[in-house]
Amino acid sequence: MNYKNITVAGSGVLGSQIAFQTAYSGFNVSVYDINDEAIERAKERISKLKPRYQEDLGASQQELDAAYNRLSFYSDLSQAVTDADLVIEAVPEVVDIKIDFYQKLGQVAPEKTVFATNTSTLLPSQFAEATGRPEKFLALHFANEIWKNNTAEVMMHPGTDKKVFDDLLEFAKAIGMVALPLYKEQPGYILNSLLVPFLEAGQMLLMKEVADPETIDKTWMIATGAPKGPFAILDIVGITTAYNIANAKGEAGVPQFKELANLLKTEYIDKGKLGVATGEGFYKYPNPSYEQPGFLKE
Repeated sequence: MNYKNITVAGSGVLGSQIAFQTAYSGFNVSVYDINDEAIERAKERISKLKPRYQEDLGASQQELDAAYNRLSFYSDLSQAVTDADLVIEAVPEVVDIKIDFYQKLGQVAPEKTVFATNTSTLLPSQFAEATGRPEKFLALHFANEIWKNNTAEVMMHPGTDKKVFDDLLEFAKAIGMVALPLYKEQPGYILNSLLVPFLEAGQMLLMKEVADPETIDKTWMIATGAPKGPFAILDIVGITTAYNIANAKGEAGVPQFKELANLLKTEYIDKGKLGVATGEGFYKYPNPSYEQPGFLKE
């Protein structure tokens, strides 16, 4: 593996984390997003990661400044990938958006460039043809708050070159991850095969008006000792991602997910309640109620 220049396409919650973690690990990183407004939000989002690295990793100000200086930002895709060894795609979880992105990326990226999708629930084989280089395409999936929840699931599709797969495992280790190889395609990898049904079960309880988010989370936290319940996790992931997943299943003909998508849109997204990133989702931030001392005792 001789990667030096990495492009992260999409600078949302996870894209920003991937970019900063990669820069923190010594790589040159180009951050791409669709317009200058998105880029400004990315800079703000990444700047807010610095105190988390100090708190959780003991990072020095000098290390953090050096990491930030290894980042460059672009709203022009061809400029962002000029000398990219690897492009990590973290664009919205919508099939048409991803296909359109890969078709454009394939036209402007150098021949050497490997493409990796960070899709949460889709399969790399759905986009392999659109890339124009299926043998250099695979999936690289991270958990949220990657600097401490440092899993990197590397998943090949049937056409992925074995050396590309091995190189990406090595790259994952080089940015401080525990590299987890998946030899067969699996929607949701290992993590989301376990996590998504759990989060959906919580959302269905809310949709059916069985209980409110706090009661559902409290039940899970007390009974299992888990640090967070499904709605606290959803706020961190971002309610837009939950909506996109529910909407896709609803469009595929599963009625209860259509109803769930509508609930998420009207009660949360349309009101600007997108989760931690906007200061409110199912909880209000900072200092959400589930972190308060009496939450598990009342």
